Amino acid sequence: MALKSAFPPSVDADTRLLILGSLPGDASIRQGEYYAHRGNAFWHLIGDVLEEDLRGQPYALRLKRLRARGVGLWDVIESAEREGSLDSRIRGAELRDLGLFAARLQALRAVAFNGKTAALHGRRQLIARPDLTLIDLPSTSGAYASLSREAKRQHWMTLRDHLA
Repeated sequence: MALKSAFPPSVDADTRLLILGSLPGDASIRQGEYYAHRGNAFWHLIGDVLEEDLRGQPYALRLKRLRARGVGLWDVIESAEREGSLDSRIRGAELRDLGLFAARLQALRAVAFNGKTAALHGRRQLIARPDLTLIDLPSTSGAYASLSREAKRQHWMTLRDHLA
């Protein structure tokens, strides 16, 4: 099984909404970009939330547009062994210290979890923060096919209430 590591956070002092995934998949790791797999609907859904077409933009500009709207990205897992990209294959996860990280983000008001694995690990660490709104969202992964993209979109649109 291969050891896989996550990316640094994409946040700044104005981050009001932090979206946490679990651990980047293989396509993302290869490209060094969050949500790089073409079957992942993240950029489509967050673009709908922001009312911007981010999918065709260069990656650095996508991150810049998120930060301009007060949205940050990170993952709950620092590293883990995993064959392939499925969260169900994660073993020996080393979790990040989300409480300490969130405390450094003075403008942070809400944390959204992209999928069940992110919510499972993230909520445990942040549940003691009554000042934060915690939001569980359906995974944007193409592997999570029990909800249509439109059904996922309806859940993701709730993030609009937390934009800068």
